Amino acid sequence: MPSSTVGLDRAIVSADHVVAHTLLNCFVREIAGPERQARLTGGELHLRLPRLGVTLRVAVRRPALSGAHRFTGPVFGDDGELHWRELATHLADELTLATGVVNEEFLDQVAASHAVTEESLRDRPMLTDRYLASEQALALGHRFHPTPKARCGDGDWQRYAPERGSQIQLRYLAARADVVREDGPSTMDDLHPAPPGYRLLPVHPWQFDLLRHNVTLREALNDGRLLDLGTGGPLCTPTSSVRTLHVGDGFLKFSLNVRITNCVRKNSAYELAAAVALTRVLDTLPIPILREPAYRTVDLGDRELYEGFGVIVREGLSRHLAPGVTPLLAAAIADEYPLSPAHVSHLVRPDDVLGWWRTYLRLLVSPVLTAFFAHGVVLEPHLQNVLVCVDPTGTPVRMLFRDLEGTKLLAAHHGPVLAALSPDVAGPMTYTPEQGWRRVAYCLLVNHVSEVLAALADLRPDLEAALWGAVRAELAAYPDAPPQLRAILAGVPVPAKANLLARWQRGSDREAGYVPLSLPLT
Repeated sequence: MPSSTVGLDRAIVSADHVVAHTLLNCFVREIAGPERQARLTGGELHLRLPRLGVTLRVAVRRPALSGAHRFTGPVFGDDGELHWRELATHLADELTLATGVVNEEFLDQVAASHAVTEESLRDRPMLTDRYLASEQALALGHRFHPTPKARCGDGDWQRYAPERGSQIQLRYLAARADVVREDGPSTMDDLHPAPPGYRLLPVHPWQFDLLRHNVTLREALNDGRLLDLGTGGPLCTPTSSVRTLHVGDGFLKFSLNVRITNCVRKNSAYELAAAVALTRVLDTLPIPILREPAYRTVDLGDRELYEGFGVIVREGLSRHLAPGVTPLLAAAIADEYPLSPAHVSHLVRPDDVLGWWRTYLRLLVSPVLTAFFAHGVVLEPHLQNVLVCVDPTGTPVRMLFRDLEGTKLLAAHHGPVLAALSPDVAGPMTYTPEQGWRRVAYCLLVNHVSEVLAALADLRPDLEAALWGAVRAELAAYPDAPPQLRAILAGVPVPAKANLLARWQRGSDREAGYVPLSLPLT
């Protein structure tokens, strides 16, 4: 794993403006757009907060056919320029009046996200390995989440943050064999020796610190059911999810009792079992996805430790890549600003934008639709769940999907498999066709396709309509025209996840609602 680094100039954008623009993105999509309170005029977006009686305005550097405009500079209110916290306060007040919900945590969460964004935008070393650099490039986070970089947990987040170019060593426990719970073949025993009669349990060092208070943990360390082997072993690289680390040629997905965006990022008991069960299903299907063939944890009669120390093994990339092909995180490719060498501006020539985009769509769209319509598998192909494999010219040659946490099955296709599992595992693994299609349509078309297209349109604004035309052509080419695709091609809005409302109402990702979004496909 390369440890040498290169610098990158990040002075092209400020945290103040990023936070303000992200809040506006969310508010326009979820509130002001559906309520018809936003309009473009004279190179600006004017946004009314009707319940407060306030009008906001911000300059638009590139209007978008989808309505997801690119903003520039500060936001202004009726009395002049607004600090990002003043803007957040205005929007919070309007949300309170609109929903009847008071959220006293919201402003602090926005402030926490701002602090991480500001720190991440400071000049810092970046790994020379192009793939790992793309995993660690997301200084700004999700453009349609109100607090994309908030991390609500004790500890020094900078030590473990991918945005800071971090590399860390694991904490190792040895678990007496009779308290180990696991499934599937695991390579984690190769990371560190364990005494006879014990199995190795690697732990994220941040998680170990977060669980030090646990009485059962202290008792198990005292009576020998667990042994603390200390910190050491190879350097591991945090990927974009923070808690999934690149270790050797593979990955380990740890629990982390830290709220990142909407959720506390721990591996629940059903997710541990479901990862292995889904891998066995996917092994029989032609879906280019990174398998999660094993998990391990400890059963000490304490659910917090069972889930908190649960670790999922994810396979590495080598068996999926031809010589000369480099995987890059789709979210880094689609970033609004060119903050890493993986940005689309470094991959495509301005005179080949359309050709490059058609290739990209062909590799992305058909596998996702085929997984759903032909195989009853609901993928979550959002920007952080897709690796775009490019050749030395920057041309996409393959897509790899990952993270089985969000992958679900349709019961009509997989009834016997689901029936063989315990209900507490099979239930969360299952979507109805309506749930599944909503998730596929959002992740594929709104979160992924729309954002990569926006980055390409920044390079060639004159081609925006043609880029959307290529999306339409790719959807129309899917065989036998399922009714869901016919509806989208006829102009029926697609579901867009309501991250602002979910955060405001303190819901989890699974509880998030959707708002209708019209895409310029007709």
